[in-house]
Amino acid sequence: MTQAELKLIRSLRLKKFRDEHGLFVAEGEKCIGELAQAFQTVWHLTPDNTSRKELDRLSNLQTPQGSIGVFRLPKYANEWREDDLPLSSLLLALDDVQDPGNVGTIIRTADWFGIRHILCTRGTADCFSPKVVQATMGALARVQMHYADEQTFLSVLDKARKSVPVYGTLLDGQNIYSPDALANKHAGIIVMGNEGNGLSAAVRQRVTHRLRIPSFPPDAPTSESLNVAIATAVVLAEFRRTDNTDND
Repeated sequence: MTQAELKLIRSLRLKKFRDEHGLFVAEGEKCIGELAQAFQTVWHLTPDNTSRKELDRLSNLQTPQGSIGVFRLPKYANEWREDDLPLSSLLLALDDVQDPGNVGTIIRTADWFGIRHILCTRGTADCFSPKVVQATMGALARVQMHYADEQTFLSVLDKARKSVPVYGTLLDGQNIYSPDALANKHAGIIVMGNEGNGLSAAVRQRVTHRLRIPSFPPDAPTSESLNVAIATAVVLAEFRRTDNTDND
């Protein structure tokens, strides 16, 4: 590869250059192999075609994986319409979830539980940043991420609540394990909030079904809250629990 190409790949650590060039980076053969099934591969760098020294310099990991893939950003990364979100299925929405590790883990968890679309506020960590991509372990190949400004994000929730539930996890919500807590387990939007502040006031106003993950035992001293990625896993598991039981 030329020095100019190597410099371009290094620049993809920053969002402005990912957007400018329409490219993103992944590392490790497993992750690269998964993403290659869904995204156009531009370069696949391995010890066979690139020196180990250059691979280590390009790596964003403390322990380089020895292979780097460069892919084209999908069209939906910047071009999507509200109609692209299938409200007839279960969707996930992220309200300013800022930690890349949390976002990557949420995407991987969504993939496991069959969630194919996630709506995000602009304040949510970029799913194509190297840290998020690595945390997804290839799940981005099957989960589409849609970023929206605040007005569009709220507009989607307003449209959704006319026909399906909009769920939000809140401390004053109904116990998620209550028999009638989940009004519709097959369609709706589950909104997860910011690590420190939870759901914004505007989003809370649009939540139709407030959910709470109870601690155990109920009256014992405990942590203030769950990590948002862990909470997402708990919530999605409860939504899918009956479906999995029915299929046994």
